[in-house]
Amino acid sequence: MDMRFVPIADHALLIEFDAPASDTVTQAVASLDLALGNAQIDGLIETVPAIVNLLVSFDPLRTDHDKITAAAKTCLSERSNVTRNSTQHSVGICYDPAFATDLAAVAAATGLSEDAVINAHLGGEYSVLMYGFAPGYAYLRGVPEALQVPRKPAAVRDVPAGSVVIAGPQCLITTLTMPTGWSVIGRSPAQVLRDDPDKPFLFDTADTVRFTRMSRDEFHAQSATPR
Repeated sequence: MDMRFVPIADHALLIEFDAPASDTVTQAVASLDLALGNAQIDGLIETVPAIVNLLVSFDPLRTDHDKITAAAKTCLSERSNVTRNSTQHSVGICYDPAFATDLAAVAAATGLSEDAVINAHLGGEYSVLMYGFAPGYAYLRGVPEALQVPRKPAAVRDVPAGSVVIAGPQCLITTLTMPTGWSVIGRSPAQVLRDDPDKPFLFDTADTVRFTRMSRDEFHAQSATPR
């Protein structure tokens, strides 16, 4: 897999994998992220994984782009010996009409029944690609092709936290009440954004997620804390 090393200002390096998004690239980014974190590189501050790249932030008073590039290339050459242990998560979702405000529209757009949309969504296995856009927004790839609908022409305001939304091949569980142009197909009680400084997010990149259906009563019973 070809790589690009792109300097960002005087304090960061963007490492780009020259390949389309895939499970292979997700694992490659996650492995490099772990390898850099374990390498005890002088001046390294933080690594931020994304879908096909990794941002490495560093202290420019202690190191520079060339040294970080060299360290990253060493990690890349040893990456085959470094594997992040991924976890499969089972996440509840309620498709009650009050929570699935776009389910009928997705069914109409795909030519499926609402039950078929639900079953297809439940049948997918979703890979955690990255966090972005808002705190705790974990982008999941794996929406079945039959359900892949585009973003809406305009965002809808005040979509509740916990909404399960889809657009194209991606899915996520919202953590804040915010506008979104993605289609809302259900709601989950899962707390992706956690009050834990050692593990602030439920998922790690390269983890996998399976959704399991729950009733509205089960949803309320499992909503342990107010959002």
